[in-house]
Amino acid sequence: MPIASTPSQSAEDYLERIQELIDEKGYARVIDIANSLKVKQASVTKMVQKLGELGFIHYEKHRGLTLTVAGSDIAQLIKKRHVTLARFFSVFGLPTETQHRDIEGIEHHLSPETAKCLADLAQFFENHPQTLQQFLNTRGLSDE
Repeated sequence: MPIASTPSQSAEDYLERIQELIDEKGYARVIDIANSLKVKQASVTKMVQKLGELGFIHYEKHRGLTLTVAGSDIAQLIKKRHVTLARFFSVFGLPTETQHRDIEGIEHHLSPETAKCLADLAQFFENHPQTLQQFLNTRGLSDE
């Protein structure tokens, strides 16, 4: 069974959502994925079949889905990027809706090196609240 080295952004979105559903409910079904991604069941079925062919999921028609080790690894990587970006943007007090929109736009394009840098920068500001406050002051976002 072939495994693609770099899945498309859309495939990553599906893998991430499948993992989230499994974590939340213990299983992921086509209908659940369709509802959560706001797409048609036929579109989900097509992607799920493709992901199965690529070796990222185990899929049986009319049954739940499970991720392969490769699929789970990708889903965890995307989740980690998502968490890193949310943490980074939260440090600066960006509105949740803005964060969500921006994260969805960039999480698939972020290199591991950049993700690590952003995580380190978020930690730096968390550990140095006075420096963070100075930065926020320069932007006119002072708490004072």
